[in-house]
Amino acid sequence: MSDIRKIKLGNQGLIVPQIGLGCMTMTTFGGADVYGEKADETEAIASIHRSKELGVNFLDTADVYGPLANERLIAKAIKGQRDQYIIASKFGEEVNDQGQFTFNMNSSPAYLKKAIDRSLKNLQTDYIDLYYLHRMDKTTPIEETVHAMSELVKEGKIKYIGLSEVSDATIRKAHEIHPITALQTEYSLFERTVERLGILDTLQELGIGFIAYSPLGRGFITGSIKQLADIPEGDFRRTIPRYQGEQFNMNLKLLSEIENIAEEIGITTAQLAIAWIVSKGHIPIPGTKKRKYVEQNIAASNVLLSTEILQKLEAIIPIEMNTGLRYNEVIMKNIDMQ
Repeated sequence: MSDIRKIKLGNQGLIVPQIGLGCMTMTTFGGADVYGEKADETEAIASIHRSKELGVNFLDTADVYGPLANERLIAKAIKGQRDQYIIASKFGEEVNDQGQFTFNMNSSPAYLKKAIDRSLKNLQTDYIDLYYLHRMDKTTPIEETVHAMSELVKEGKIKYIGLSEVSDATIRKAHEIHPITALQTEYSLFERTVERLGILDTLQELGIGFIAYSPLGRGFITGSIKQLADIPEGDFRRTIPRYQGEQFNMNLKLLSEIENIAEEIGITTAQLAIAWIVSKGHIPIPGTKKRKYVEQNIAASNVLLSTEILQKLEAIIPIEMNTGLRYNEVIMKNIDMQ
């Protein structure tokens, strides 16, 4: 077992390691994962087990990953050891009774009731540690959704409530109904919107923890993508403005400056990006399905960055800099943060 530091996530009593494991790419969506790759169940399960060996037992999933297959994979991986893991799952991106993603957002209390029971069954557990509203719909007031989630806390089906990709106003309304433990939003050196909009300040004020998904900029910060041709056919990153045209070329120049800093201190750019988030007191959940990356990512969470290095990094990509939209326009419409 590693000496991974444990920290308080929010003010409601949840304690988690300072880094988590994003499990989304461990299963496929229509034959391939979102990056156009096939899944390897054996390696995925081995990655979950290796993560726990190194002290990281905080797993992030959602019903829409697969759909449903991701939660089932986790159930298989943790069988007989449920109490040794902290499981976070999500609802709100609607999955119908046939197990298909409808491309609708649904945060209604009626859908929540259906979604939680299905997730509990797929995870083969009677509780979920942290349950997020994945995306809110435009027709259900957040107060109604959170009130219904608070009923699940009373019933013991979930322990803590989280939100994902929501605005300052939504967070405040939700927190008045029931204490929110965590907000999960995309955050990396290339995506600092939550800082720019003051959302991180709101979380600190209210005592809500912050979980950073895609801390490696969807793989961009690893340096493996130097041209559009490096992104496989079928990979959804081909639809993202950040990876297109002049914006892509500009981002590559910024990345080369980050690579220089990583080389200077003897770590990879991916490890530098993770260490930067940890240094701010937030919890990154880099997604991987391979043991070697689990090991590298967890090692990064113990890297201490000097104030000088932090200042250099943030001078390369200040919060007001435009690095391009992180999703295409259709997906961005489902995000409440604008």
